[in-house]
Amino acid sequence: MEIWINPRCGKCRSALTELDAAGASYTVRRYLEDPPTAAELEQVLGRLLLEPWDITRLDEQAAKDLGMKQWPREAGERARWIAALAEHPILIQRPIITADDGHAVVARTPEAVRAVLPG
Repeated sequence: MEIWINPRCGKCRSALTELDAAGASYTVRRYLEDPPTAAELEQVLGRLLLEPWDITRLDEQAAKDLGMKQWPREAGERARWIAALAEHPILIQRPIITADDGHAVVARTPEAVRAVLPG
């Protein structure tokens, strides 16, 4: 499994603690230093069963500068949202865990982290 983190984020650190406590095997991706491509975001969104606006941090300055709160949330606008997330990875909600079994979660709670653990 892989976890996308910002090391300065408390929720990310908590998720790592949960994974370590469970003895999980995982890879860390510091997504601000190694941003996902638009194609990777499409894939993860499919695994999350979410839309790009569902994982966008709208209170970040980059979102404010782009006026994203006013962007339409409809299928025809998905590519625009995904492009913004790829260009400004700080906008991506964190942490995101992609599990080996194919699903993924936005792991902001201990329950969400446990949902991706095997067994």
